[in-house]
Formats: sequence, C-alpha cells, structure tokens
Amino acid sequence: MINIIIGVLCTIGALAILVAAIGILRMPDFYLRLSVTVKAATLGGGLLLLSAAFYFPEEVSVTTKALAIIFFLILTAPVAAHLIARSAYFIGTAQWEGTADDDLAGMYDKETHQLSSGNTPVNALPPKAEPELGTDDETV
Repeated sequence: MINIIIGVLCTIGALAILVAAIGILRMPDFYLRLSVTVKAATLGGGLLLLSAAFYFPEEVSVTTKALAIIFFLILTAPVAAHLIARSAYFIGTAQWEGTADDDLAGMYDKETHQLSSGNTPVNALPPKAEPELGTDDETV
C-alpha cells in the first residue's frame, strides 16, 4: 500500500514539474512564466520530498529533513517570486498585451521609490519628512 502512495506522489510531483517546464515555454510574458513556474515547481518539489519521506519511514533524519525542506520551500518560494515580480515591474519589464488590469499603474514614484496604497496616486501623497538628528532633549 505504501508503494502505491509513493508512486502516486512521485507521479503527481513529476507532472507538476512538467507543467512548470511547459509553462516556461508557453506563457507569453515574464510575470505569467514566473507565476506558473513557482506554483507548479513548489507543488512538484514538495510532493517529491513527501514521497521520499514515505520511502524512508524508519530513517527519522530523512523524514525530518524532507519535511523541513517542504516547510521552507512553501514559506520562501512565493515570497521570493513576489519580490522578483515586483522588482521586474519597477524596472519596466513589459507586460503581455492581453493583460487586462495593471493595479500598480501610477502608484509608484521612481524618484522617491515610494509606493502608494489604495487608490491614491503617488503624486497626491505628501513627501516623506526626514527625521531631524540631535533634537532629542533626553540625550546628554
């Protein structure tokens, strides 16, 4: 029974990684490629590591390492992809012409590197006040 579970997990994990590889080739722009790759590769890698944990049930160190890697993979991969996509957007990486909405359009000031929130454009925000040094009365 455990061999069937391992086989199913390995097959689904390998298919997820195959979807990620096909997504790199088929998606029209950087943002969609990044999205499909991170999601599918995280799922595929996690399932392959989970099958390794099932394959070595008596080896506690292998199971612990596999579960720790799955945890950190799920924790760090989406955050890294978000930051990569955000920096790509800010340097002007072109979007696909079929992109319907650009929620960040007009919200980022390239001079001050300030990103506004909500529906307030950047030029409507007050400038950041610089803290004054040495105005603290309690310093001796």
